[in-house]
Amino acid sequence: MPRFAANLTLMFTEHPFLDRFAAAAEAGFTAVEFLFPYEHPPEAIGEALRRHGLTQALFNLPPGDWAAGERGMAALPDRFEELKAGVERGLAYAAATGVKRLHLMAGMADRADPAARGAFRRAAAWTAERLAREGLDVVLEPINGRNMPGYFLNDFGYAAAVIRDLALPNLKLQFDLYHCQILHGDVTMRLRDLMPMIGHVQTASVPDRHEPGSGEMNDAFLFAELDRLGYDGFVGCEYNPRAGTAAGLGWFAPYRAGQGGRA
Repeated sequence: MPRFAANLTLMFTEHPFLDRFAAAAEAGFTAVEFLFPYEHPPEAIGEALRRHGLTQALFNLPPGDWAAGERGMAALPDRFEELKAGVERGLAYAAATGVKRLHLMAGMADRADPAARGAFRRAAAWTAERLAREGLDVVLEPINGRNMPGYFLNDFGYAAAVIRDLALPNLKLQFDLYHCQILHGDVTMRLRDLMPMIGHVQTASVPDRHEPGSGEMNDAFLFAELDRLGYDGFVGCEYNPRAGTAAGLGWFAPYRAGQGGRA
């Protein structure tokens, strides 16, 4: 049975951020993820996890100036030193939270630009090698252009090719079912093909990014397919609740009892 991680950036927003850990645990989640922890001290995040018996599944490395529209630096050739400093900052939060994987965002760049492609490969390789020294994985996530126009990494095939070419054991794919359906469709076959390199999975309904089961995909089938494929990681619930988080957790009821176990 998949182990689901509540995304605290999008879920339980009825509560202040540090109170969302308690709300997630009360709802039956045993793991959480979020976009960024950097507005809070790492010790505060770690303490909230421990107090509520939660595992940190994932968070993103610093993306640059998010408020100004930046979405990562990996594909930006002139931001490499800033990226390296951001990785060190992320590692401080990794140590405090016990997270085992971090997401490296590519940034806003033209994938046809050779300089951007070279910068992305360099950043992915450097980050993977740096995180390997701490026993951590780095994941790369293709994101669709409807939600993030101009994002460099907008193709699952390209992401898979970079991961295969670099051949670093801790460099893996972040497979968001929602983004894959919008970008390519044929989600099940891509899961089957790419499973050996998948380090994290996320979910939301298509087209409106609400609760699983409320859109065009057969989410329950895909969750069962993850089991059939032997996936033992987390499934991050990166969706926007339609009308309050708790009210929309009917989809989660069949899975709630099986959320313990894997770390």
